[in-house]
Amino acid sequence: MSSSSVNPAVLVGTDGSDSASDAVRWAAVAAARHGAPLRIVCAIDIPVEYGPGVALGQIDYESYRQTAAANVAAARESAAAAAAPIRSIDIETTVVQEHPIPLLRDLSEHARLLVVGTHGRGALRRWLLGSVSTSLTRQAHCPVAVIPPARELEPDRSHGPVVVGVDGSRGSELALDVAFDEAARRDAELVAVLTWSEFYRYIPRAEMQNEAEELLARTTAGYAEKYPEVEVRRVVVEDSPAERILAAAEHAQLIVVGSHGRGGFPGMTLGSVGNAVLHAAECPVVIARGR
Repeated sequence: MSSSSVNPAVLVGTDGSDSASDAVRWAAVAAARHGAPLRIVCAIDIPVEYGPGVALGQIDYESYRQTAAANVAAARESAAAAAAPIRSIDIETTVVQEHPIPLLRDLSEHARLLVVGTHGRGALRRWLLGSVSTSLTRQAHCPVAVIPPARELEPDRSHGPVVVGVDGSRGSELALDVAFDEAARRDAELVAVLTWSEFYRYIPRAEMQNEAEELLARTTAGYAEKYPEVEVRRVVVEDSPAERILAAAEHAQLIVVGSHGRGGFPGMTLGSVGNAVLHAAECPVVIARGR
């Protein structure tokens, strides 16, 4: 059995941008918390199309490679510094001439976590997650963490809770696995959110509320023995799932949601709210994808 399968790495892509640098530092801290190695990948996506008067021979391939090498060297230094307060980590850097989306998607098959950054600022960022981030949250073979710019994070978020969306589906089970583990490693409170809707359900609201509370209690109960140190706060309410998750995460350090939720509790399909949470959250979001 390979060492990578015993202790899979945290995987992060970099292109030298501020967004990627924020993702690298966050990934390094995540690797340190898990006692895992960090793999930093830079994809050289050299354009192959050219117009009149531009020959392929004019493309400066060496310049692309030198820039990529400088990017990963800077990323390695930044990652080591970010992880140092927790522990020293093994860091591997890779430069590959390939498009970043298929490269990171394939590498994620053997990773414990894939970390990507966002693009844009403030409210505009909510509509500019970027093609790489958006594609990988849908295609990766492992959980994906999307990291907002560090300059937008409130300084006291490091003491906030981990918020997880629950609906009783397989997707939310994966989210709970990730959320409890992260809360334990961060010594943080876990806020489990389940919402319900009366649409197409012709029973009293009080009965729906009781049914939802029982489901959330039953779904989270199994984690108490494994994570006795994690304090759990349960939120059950009639509301839009995305809005309630975001409200609960006002001062959170992390949000965790499933990649899809159909087939779970009626009215709470996390797949339909994942994009809303990703585009509006002001803290890192983990999409808990299964293999």
